[in-house]
Amino acid sequence: MPKVKVNSGAKKRFSLTGTGKIKRKHAYKSHILTKKSKKRKRNLGYFGEVHKTDLKNVKLLLGMK
Repeated sequence: MPKVKVNSGAKKRFSLTGTGKIKRKHAYKSHILTKKSKKRKRNLGYFGEVHKTDLKNVKLLLGMK
């Protein structure tokens, strides 16, 4: 059996925590930042956790079961 390839876009966007959860970055932080408040931009900078409804699809992309 050949090795299962991991989706290269997904491996750049998601990472595992020590407890096995999947971390993600927030959207809307890349451009048009002048109209966004400091508080909003600051909160978008923190990592989030992948929602439980998306976990199955993200795990498939990352080659996990």
